[in-house]
Amino acid sequence: MPKFAANLTMQFNEVPFMQRFQEAAKAGYAAVEFLFPYEFAAQDIAAELQGSGLKNVLFNVSPGNWAGGERGIACHPGRQQEFRDSVQQALEYARVLGTPCVHVMAGILPAGAAPQQCHDVYIENLRHACAEAAKYGIRCLIEPINTRDMPGYFLNLQAQAHAVREEVGAANLQVQMDFYHVQIMEGDIAVKLRRYLPHVGHIQIAGVPDRHEPDSGEVNYPYLFKLLDELGYEGWIGCEYRPVNGTVQGLGWMKAALAAV
Repeated sequence: MPKFAANLTMQFNEVPFMQRFQEAAKAGYAAVEFLFPYEFAAQDIAAELQGSGLKNVLFNVSPGNWAGGERGIACHPGRQQEFRDSVQQALEYARVLGTPCVHVMAGILPAGAAPQQCHDVYIENLRHACAEAAKYGIRCLIEPINTRDMPGYFLNLQAQAHAVREEVGAANLQVQMDFYHVQIMEGDIAVKLRRYLPHVGHIQIAGVPDRHEPDSGEVNYPYLFKLLDELGYEGWIGCEYRPVNGTVQGLGWMKAALAAV
């Protein structure tokens, strides 16, 4: 049976962030994810989780200067100490929130940088992040992101991500598989899922091509939800999409998915 987690960065935007936990619980979610928690105290978020009865299953390590266009710094030469500091910050939040895994964003390839140098720095940084996270039983995730939404992002394809995972060689490094990104970059989602699922730590969904509710667009999500059950996936499915006309009004797809099983 699929387990859905509301993405509080994209969903329930009708209310301020700290009110979205209660709204998600009222809508029937048992868990939440979000991009970045750092403008709020970890203890305050933990109180909202406890008060709403929700679990936090994922958030991202700080991406650097998000407002300035940065989308992670893990592949950026010369910023290793800044990266290590951001990992420490993320792990402190994860420990307070009880979050089992954090997403380490690779970043956009810096202008003029040699791709091989960026790759080497990326591997070095991931090994450090995984070693630190392992001290607390936390997993690190990496995610291929499509080049339409995020031009120049360092990690784009499933095979590329799993090659990185193997090179890093850390038992607590897994891949975050967002069907929205897979469909845009590669298609053939079911085949990719069958091939890579043992090393997938988290799944996300959205309609393609517009990133709205998953019952819109070209992807057959009822088929994929059934396949996930058949393959024995027990993790969470993050609902990382932009509602068209209000979050609650667009949740018919989730009710149908749960009713189907």
